[in-house]
Amino acid sequence: QVQLVESGGGLVQAGGSLRLSCAASDARYLLGWFRQAPGKEREFVAAISWSRSSTYYADSVKGRFTISRDNAKNTVYLQMNGLKPEDTAVYYCAAFLGGSFVLPKDYHYWGQGTQVTVSS
Repeated sequence: QVQLVESGGGLVQAGGSLRLSCAASDARYLLGWFRQAPGKEREFVAAISWSRSSTYYADSVKGRFTISRDNAKNTVYLQMNGLKPEDTAVYYCAAFLGGSFVLPKDYHYWGQGTQVTVSS
């Protein structure tokens, strides 16, 4: 099993920034970030590969969010700039094992999530 622990969430005003971290017990996977707002389905945010430095972003966050990873520390980060109220959600880190990386069902391991709240 892969253990994932998110941190860095909090309350920020619109236009502000937050940096989320995900500490993984094993980072030899593509790692992704998802988010889920109250009453909404879980949606893909960003993902990053282990070796090719390939990154993927949802259209809603392109140009504002940046995903990165430090393999020596088994940690993935999500730098969130220019935050908007619609970014308010619980953010989850997950490990991808195969399939379509934008689908939650294809991630087998999940962290507990960290709350991000953006005030208007």
